[in-house]
Amino acid sequence: MARAFLVVLDSVGCGGAPDAAAFGDAGANTLGHIAAACAAGEANEGRSGPLALPNLARLGLGAAMAAAGAGPLSGIAHWPAPDQPGAFRAVATEVSKGKDTPSGHWELAGVPVPWDWHYFPQTVPAFPAEVSAEAARLAGTDGILGNCHASGTEIIARLGAEHLQSGWPICYTSADSVFQIAAHEERFGLERLLDLCAALAPKLHAMRVGRVIARPFVGDAATGFTRTVNRRDYAIAPPAPTLCDWVQNAGGRVHAIGKIKDIFSGRGIDSVAKGPDAELMGHLHAALATAPEGSLTFANFVEFDSVYGHRRNVAGYARALEWFDGEVPALIDGLRLGDLMIFTADHGNDPTWHGTEHTRERVPVVGLVAGGPTRGDVGQIAFADVAASAASHLGVPAQGPGRAFL
Repeated sequence: MARAFLVVLDSVGCGGAPDAAAFGDAGANTLGHIAAACAAGEANEGRSGPLALPNLARLGLGAAMAAAGAGPLSGIAHWPAPDQPGAFRAVATEVSKGKDTPSGHWELAGVPVPWDWHYFPQTVPAFPAEVSAEAARLAGTDGILGNCHASGTEIIARLGAEHLQSGWPICYTSADSVFQIAAHEERFGLERLLDLCAALAPKLHAMRVGRVIARPFVGDAATGFTRTVNRRDYAIAPPAPTLCDWVQNAGGRVHAIGKIKDIFSGRGIDSVAKGPDAELMGHLHAALATAPEGSLTFANFVEFDSVYGHRRNVAGYARALEWFDGEVPALIDGLRLGDLMIFTADHGNDPTWHGTEHTRERVPVVGLVAGGPTRGDVGQIAFADVAASAASHLGVPAQGPGRAFL
């Protein structure tokens, strides 16, 4: 019995979503625009030259980008042709009505979102009075700060000092279906922040708000404020059993790396490893060495999105992609005969785009079965086909709408 490794490069979309215009994202292309900027010499901070992703290219990344139908590509002509034995490549289209983390991950795990998410308006205040009052009541304060759409780093820089003085939590949202609460780990208390988010989450979930996110930070007004790695997402539960449940119910173990447990509200998860992306890579290598037969390892590398995409940092995003690509040969070498490894994404976050939010895009799906036949170009698929294919590979009954391409 083989194993499966599903690795999500958070926000690494490749354009071409047929409904992008409905989300204000017609023309967005995360990978394509990063590659073009690098080729034009516009992303040389900490790196230089054209975007170099030779190992993902050997799995077929360039061909998957072209299949997305986003238009002519520049900056990838130097990439090697696909030549990895056992490899396959495809491009996936999402049907859920969102471009956020739960929508993408749930659908990749076989469960499209059957409802419309609740989004807060671009007004000040952004939240209904009863939501703000409940947040303050649960925090034990006389009010909240923020109550608006904002970037997480910008709002703690702007309101961090006032937060330290008043003790009021900083509450904000974005174009995603989220309610975020930032608080100082020492002045407010990390456990207090986590308890606040956990207590408030059921009210927000009842409104179809996808996530309540704890955003702890440290520092002071003199030295500046910095977010810590102790972020916690309190996501609404998936509406049906996902790939994680399918594997677990069939007797296989499911190991979550990164924020996967948070995204799936802990359902179908046996073990968890967290940390910054560099540490997560170590956890993924360790899983390759130790994961039992019949298991699913589900990983999310979030910093493409959280550190570089939202901050519109093209050079940083390119550096992160090149770092990840450099790890790919060792990941492939760690596979056992018959193992499946899939690299994909959950949405886009084009760092050349307007605003600071996610972008509606198709996503590449590249990978291999170690020692298996080379399947080459699979073509255009659905997000849910990823789950069906992983389940088929593990010999697990699939319960979602997807169709296996392996």
